[in-house]
Amino acid sequence: MVKRIEKKPQDKLTATGNSTLNPFTEPIAFVEPGEEIEVSTWDAYGGIISPTRTFQEAVDQGLAGALNPVTGPIYIRGAEPGDTLVVEILDIEVPEWGGSSIIPGFGALEGWLNLMKPRTKISYIKEDKITYETDHGKTIELETEPFIGTIGVSPAYEAIQTLAPGPHGGNMDCPDIRPGNTLYLPVTQKGALFGLGDVHAIQGDGEICGTAVEIGAVVKIRFNVLKKTIAWPRVESDDMIMTVCSARPLEDAARLAYRELINWMVSDYGWDRDDAYMFLSLAVKARIAQIVDPLYTVVAKVSKKYL
Repeated sequence: MVKRIEKKPQDKLTATGNSTLNPFTEPIAFVEPGEEIEVSTWDAYGGIISPTRTFQEAVDQGLAGALNPVTGPIYIRGAEPGDTLVVEILDIEVPEWGGSSIIPGFGALEGWLNLMKPRTKISYIKEDKITYETDHGKTIELETEPFIGTIGVSPAYEAIQTLAPGPHGGNMDCPDIRPGNTLYLPVTQKGALFGLGDVHAIQGDGEICGTAVEIGAVVKIRFNVLKKTIAWPRVESDDMIMTVCSARPLEDAARLAYRELINWMVSDYGWDRDDAYMFLSLAVKARIAQIVDPLYTVVAKVSKKYL
């Protein structure tokens, strides 16, 4: 039987316990390596929007509290500082609708296009298709591409808001953290103290308005622990290895991601450092995951067929 870990009731969400990844909050569940679990999550709004209530209306009604909440901490037995937490993403159960918003003061083009006005748009989801209604009356269908926007472990010494990404993971908004792929996270606390939330039905590279199609979801995952040390999150698919790094300015996030990919090639695939550097100049692929969070996130990837 698959263990199911439920999100907290909306009235018990707290800014400290649910909107941070931290070493101070008591675990809500304990999981064995190799155990398959299901985790229910809130959307990034904390469940306060609906097809009949916009984000701004929820804010005006005093409902906004723990934004970008995660379900956790989840304690993985056997995980120790210096280890790597392995997170196999098995499935994401998508609901019937999701929301996207323009939030004043937030987003990649805030202050560049104009003074943004608040708005929320609902997109309906049916049979793996998202229906987006444009303001000029056109209906556009998009295939769902669900992934986990915020996923990570506790930092070593502090509480970090779930809106922020970093070496611990967090709000990376990386579309490659999806079913069929495996995420690797550096462990800095006993038990890892893992949390996840902010699932997206689909997202464009950059997440430029600050939101995607934000959904509450049920995520099926399985954990394992490797007795090795990594510096930043990594993702592995059937055919690619990827490094996920966050920084400002954007070029520093890219440099970190390229450097970490070189380090991975050297440590696990026998490449010489300078040779890997030259080869990636020919063959690396990269994506801007997001440019809206406190740190920006870049994913660098290379095909396994070359390794």
